[in-house]
Amino acid sequence: MKNIIISLLVASFLSVSGGSVLARDKEPEGTITLSGAWAIYPTAVAWAEAFQKKYSKVKIDVSAGGAGKGAADAIAGLVDIGMVSRDPDPAEIKKGITPIYILHDAVFPVTSDKNPAVAGLLKKGVKLSTWIGIYIDGLVTTWDQVVGSKVDKKIHVYTRSDSCGAAQSWAAYLGKKQEDLKGVGIYGDPGLLEAAKRDPIGLGFNNFSYIFTRDGSVVNGARIVPIDSNENGIADSDEIYTNREAAIKAIRAGRYPATRKNYFFVKGKPGGLVKEFIEFTLSEEGAKIVDETGASLSLPRAEREKILKNLE
Repeated sequence: MKNIIISLLVASFLSVSGGSVLARDKEPEGTITLSGAWAIYPTAVAWAEAFQKKYSKVKIDVSAGGAGKGAADAIAGLVDIGMVSRDPDPAEIKKGITPIYILHDAVFPVTSDKNPAVAGLLKKGVKLSTWIGIYIDGLVTTWDQVVGSKVDKKIHVYTRSDSCGAAQSWAAYLGKKQEDLKGVGIYGDPGLLEAAKRDPIGLGFNNFSYIFTRDGSVVNGARIVPIDSNENGIADSDEIYTNREAAIKAIRAGRYPATRKNYFFVKGKPGGLVKEFIEFTLSEEGAKIVDETGASLSLPRAEREKILKNLE
């Protein structure tokens, strides 16, 4: 009798995780909360909708607010999962965070399609040293300096005001951190995109998930500024992206430089319903949802299987 009671207690303990119950002999039920990166938000919403459709007793709340918020919320235990579109900091790991690699994408420099320098940008592209001059040193202040021809316009530089993966990733490409970026701070991915495309001489940067529309074209009113990755002074055809397909091809081939990994941050080791959801996102069904949503890039099957194994 004593052994039976102990077995029942162990089984009961293993089935409970963060207010959620996940028993093998019953349908999963409970609530999962996520917050964080704008880049991950569209895909996370799609995952949540599919998971809730599969399990009617599960409720998933997803909110955006930037990678910094996602990390802070996960560390503080305010959410089950923090969505973070940058690599984890060692200090976050020391606070008990388990980072789980779930997606990858890129950050793109963006300007208005009404920018008088667009023709020059599409012809020459922009070298890394010039990007550093714009965003870090502050020595490149006019579009004339960027394209090498007379535009006679200053550059209105925009950056993110909130702690986020996009700014951190863009700064990392420039060899610095988010706090080193110059420019007028704008909150959130949608806000920064609007600022860059509405200002004819504006310049910003955006996550992969916000620069392309559902049909794969670049959002109306914006242009992706080509990065001259090979430093040949020319915007080569494989450095100019007018649609999602071309961008994905460059990212997967390793040609595009400003790429990054996206993570779920979980306090401690994931278990119960949270683990079930994470396993779903990394499954074949989850990968298909990523590709259909088009906001991020799914991981190769071998990579996903490796991550799933580490969750066991």
